[in-house]
Order: sequence, then structure tokens, then C-alpha cells
Amino acid sequence: MTAIAGLDTATDDVSVAVVRDGEVVDERLVPKPDGGRPRHAEALLVELEGAVGASGGWDAVDRLAVGIGPGSFTGLRVGLATARAIAQALCKPVVPVGTLAALAAGIAEGGGEGRSRLAVLDGRRGEAFAALFGPDGEEIWEPLVAKPADLGGRLKTLPDSPLAGGSGALRFRGELEAAGVEVLPDSSEAHRVWARHVCRLAADGPSSPPEAIQPIYLRPPDAQVWLDRDSP
Repeated sequence: MTAIAGLDTATDDVSVAVVRDGEVVDERLVPKPDGGRPRHAEALLVELEGAVGASGGWDAVDRLAVGIGPGSFTGLRVGLATARAIAQALCKPVVPVGTLAALAAGIAEGGGEGRSRLAVLDGRRGEAFAALFGPDGEEIWEPLVAKPADLGGRLKTLPDSPLAGGSGALRFRGELEAAGVEVLPDSSEAHRVWARHVCRLAADGPSSPPEAIQPIYLRPPDAQVWLDRDSP
């Protein structure tokens, strides 16, 4: 039996879970409060410890899984720092998992089984983070950042219509549907990144030294953009 504790903080949500042999033992999600800021820093470790405690404690966990983005710079830093610290302190192997791959796994669970899946996150700045996956979860497009019009143009060249989900699919629903993409209903839970999918993808993934795990950013942070803009 293999137990995996996983987390993802690439979006506004804090998502943690413990999965044993593919079955969810405990899962928790803390959304951003209405009108507030994401609760990554204050809620992640509390919720992760709670999920692990409810699943038998850290001695019962065989490995860690962490979502590496793309997504929020601040959220990713908090998530990766937490995973690295726990892995080093407890000598647990840690497996990096692409956040868009985890989102795509949720899209399959939400009605996309047997068809290609487009995972799309709201990248802010009027852009989307996206990746395309095949019916068996294989990566067709590696993660990219694009304006919705450019993404739509690329989607129009596909032979089949994928099923899309994620915060970016909600924000850019009009552009995606105009490109022939089907977007999950607004009410679908598959628009969120769930840590159970991070855990399941990590079951067959190779572990990495904690210090070697790097986030997928795709573009420079806002602070660097502002610095470059204001430099003489």
C-alpha cells in the first residue's frame, strides 16, 4: 500500500489531499474568501497537517506530491517551500506534478473521459495558461501562456474538439467556444485543481531531490516586469 500526501497552491485555492492506492483518504480545499486574498500562507500547512493526521500521521505517508504550476507566483513559492521543507525534515521522497496535468485529470473525471482535454488557468494580464492532453492523459501541448485570441487560433487547427476546464476556461469561455471548444458548465467542480489528482499522478512519477524541484512560471513575475518597465 502506498500513501501519498499532495498539495497544490498554483491557483487562488489551497488544495491538499492524502491518497492511498488511488483512493482518497482525506481531501481539503480552502478557497479565496470573497473580496479577500488567497490563504496559501496561513492555511496550507494547517490543512496539510490536518489531512495527514486524519490519515494516520506522517509515518503512514510514503511520499509527497506538489503541484509546480504554472500559476500564481506567490502561491507556487509557498507550496514548493512547504513541500521542500517537509521532504527534507522527514526524509520523504517528493514528486513534482504539473498543475495543468492535474487539472486535466479532473476534467476527465468531470465528463471528459475518452476525449482530449484542454486545461486552462486564468494567467491574469489578459492571458491564459494552457495545455492540451489526449484521451489517455498524454500531453499533446506542453504548458504555454497566450492571449485568448492566439489560443483560439491554435485551437481552430485541431481535428477534434477538446473539453475545457479551469479558471481560464471560465474567464475566456466566449473565445474558447468560438474556436469550437466545449467548456464544462460553470458549476462543475472540475474547474478547480484538486490535490487528489496531484497525488494520483505522482503515484507513477519519479521523485526528485527537494532542492531540484522548480516551478513552471512561463513568464517573469510582475515585480520584474515593473522593474524592467521603470528602468532608465
